[in-house]
Amino acid sequence: MAAAKDVKLLGARPSPFVNRVQFALNLKSIDYEFIPTNPMAKTELLLKSNPIHKKIPVFFHGDKTICESLVIVQYIDEAFPDGPSILPSDPHDRSTARFWAAYIDDKWFPLFRSLRDAKEEESKAEIVEKISQGVKPLEDAFVKLSSGKGFFGGDTIGYVDIVLGCFLGWLKVNETISNFKIFDETKTPALAEWSERFKNHEAVKGTLPETEELFNILKMMQAAQAAAQSEASK
Repeated sequence: MAAAKDVKLLGARPSPFVNRVQFALNLKSIDYEFIPTNPMAKTELLLKSNPIHKKIPVFFHGDKTICESLVIVQYIDEAFPDGPSILPSDPHDRSTARFWAAYIDDKWFPLFRSLRDAKEEESKAEIVEKISQGVKPLEDAFVKLSSGKGFFGGDTIGYVDIVLGCFLGWLKVNETISNFKIFDETKTPALAEWSERFKNHEAVKGTLPETEELFNILKMMQAAQAAAQSEASK
């Protein structure tokens, strides 16, 4: 990787939002220092560097601090022009990529949090249906944006690939828990093929956490939540 001066990333390996920044850095061949942190601990560095949202990731470039994963990825693309472009150069294409990124982050992926918190089977079934319906526009968007190539970004991964691809590990966990396939080969064949292609990209391999690792993390989170609820009820 090409060395870059004073490039650091504050984050945690299981976070998909941290992963998307790592993908962007890897794609640009930028060497960086990873500063692991427990996002639940709210360390002094985290609170100081991101006092508004108090969340990871936080990106440091020299004396500059950049927060929020989508903003960071766009910053990396503009601040480090060498290497593959992440966002399209055409203004309309850029706006289209940002539109689908917002759709994924604001409308589609939050459904998985709702699914995790749902207690009744009927509610879970309704949310699963919404998730399935929400995949169809993404399938259509991929076919249109990829223009017959392997990624949303064309020949290589781009902005929408990074935004959606960072969730693939956790989506696999949800598939197993809820017993339904999110990217189905019969219903969304393009996305099913894309997901495998993305996971095997050199900018992604070794960074995207394995499903088993995420399962273990989920179990620890659930155990901690149960213990907290038990303590609160005393």
